[in-house]
Amino acid sequence: MTSFQSMRFAAVFLAAMLGAACSAKANPAAPVPAPAVDAPRASAPGKQMTVVSGGCFWGIQAVFQHVKGVISATSGYSGGSAKTADYETVSGGRTGHAESVQIVYDPSQITYGELLRIFFSVAHDPTELNYQGPDEGTQYRSAIFYNSDEQKRIAEAYIAQLDAAKVFRHKIVTQVAPLQAFYPAEAYHQNYAELHPAQPYIVINDAPKVEHLRQEFPEQYVEK
Repeated sequence: MTSFQSMRFAAVFLAAMLGAACSAKANPAAPVPAPAVDAPRASAPGKQMTVVSGGCFWGIQAVFQHVKGVISATSGYSGGSAKTADYETVSGGRTGHAESVQIVYDPSQITYGELLRIFFSVAHDPTELNYQGPDEGTQYRSAIFYNSDEQKRIAEAYIAQLDAAKVFRHKIVTQVAPLQAFYPAEAYHQNYAELHPAQPYIVINDAPKVEHLRQEFPEQYVEK
């Protein structure tokens, strides 16, 4: 375990002892609607990719690994350079990187907008600026890294739609930025929630997100 992981777990233990364990997701004032602007469902199987961030990548990866149509979800880093794309350096909060997850999906089974609906509904709280639960710093910011003009258009339109409808009690702070590169995280970060289900951080912060996915999107939930 690295020093930064130790600090992360210590923060969770303190929150639990004080009876203030962090919320696993946003608490919208109204159900999160489907996007009014979306890509059409593809007529044939294929592969498309997007990258999102919203707090610790363990939980984001865990959620999307249970989404129907997602081929793979990989923890990593986006927003900074290759030379700083390692956990210890990124955890310092000065690299420009965000802990991110690369999602490869089949557009004949799930659309880009449907992925974003899950991202905003259960994967994280899009109204928290540079923190999620016990994790603080720009590396935990909410962000969508688009890799096409279509993805940019859909993401920006969806955020505007949710803000206009006042779905959340506070304004969405999710950054929409072009994807420059994605750097996979170290092997010990991959599938972390699945491999460490009894870890207190996972129990408190990430397992509830997967359960929210199962409850709120049963038609899109799959067992891993």
